[in-house]
Amino acid sequence: MDEELNTTYVTLDGYIEVNKYRYVYFCIIFTLYIIIICSNSTIVYVIWIHKNLHEPMYIFIAALLLNCLLYSTTIYPKLLIDFLSEKQVITYSACLFQFFIFYTLGCSEFFLLAAMAYDRYVAICKPLEYPTIMNKTTVSIFLVVSWLIPAFHIAVQAIASAEATLCNFNLKGIFCNNAVYTLQCVRSRLIIVFGVVGLIDLIILPLLFIVFTYTNIFIISYQSCKEIRKKAAETCLPHLLVLISISCLSIYDVSIARVESDFPKIARLLMTLQIVLYHPLFNPFIYGLKMKEISKQLKRFFSQAKII
Repeated sequence: MDEELNTTYVTLDGYIEVNKYRYVYFCIIFTLYIIIICSNSTIVYVIWIHKNLHEPMYIFIAALLLNCLLYSTTIYPKLLIDFLSEKQVITYSACLFQFFIFYTLGCSEFFLLAAMAYDRYVAICKPLEYPTIMNKTTVSIFLVVSWLIPAFHIAVQAIASAEATLCNFNLKGIFCNNAVYTLQCVRSRLIIVFGVVGLIDLIILPLLFIVFTYTNIFIISYQSCKEIRKKAAETCLPHLLVLISISCLSIYDVSIARVESDFPKIARLLMTLQIVLYHPLFNPFIYGLKMKEISKQLKRFFSQAKII
């Protein structure tokens, strides 16, 4: 293999018996991809067309579901091609691009959930000040920050990885995640430093902010009337469920995908599939069923579609 960056190919070594089950894999993944596209885009569309849903909370939900669409599109088309191919390979440059998009969108989810937590805090704890604090400018700033900060962090790591010398061309996975570091002969100090800084800035700090915010919400709700407690539970529970979901998957990605180990191949494949299958379907399911206003508009949307 030519070790020049633009002609270097990496073998995706995480697949199991592709030749035997390629059409089964393809049909399952293709069906799930269509479901992900339809479920996420339907809720985004419903939020977009109904003016009563043009509130900060629903705008953040729409951004989160748009993230799921882009996140899935980064992974699924390549998976479908690989299932139908004799060899599961990817150029190193394309691998780094997939790595960049995957982690930029994944980390932006923590920022969006932090923005949602702050939005709920203001709505429940400072209701009179809510229209002033959560105005269009504030929402726009939150959205821009949620995508730009992760993009900057991950771009540095992707560029540094592009300049690294490779000693291994077999990636233990079915797409390019943190395992790309195992391809490098020596991991540069810049990648290590930015990896630690990114873990703190992109995951730990947003998580601490969310925990702090929801703790205050629950304390104030507990001290308030039953109606306030009900409102807090209805609007905060879906966000917490999504937070728990993405946090568990992130722990796996950081602890297993980045560390070379004798982790069984089938177990690694199943856990990796959880990341690309479970979460993009979990978000629209939670918000579609648990958010009262979205659920009501979805029922109306589907009833009108039946009439047509």
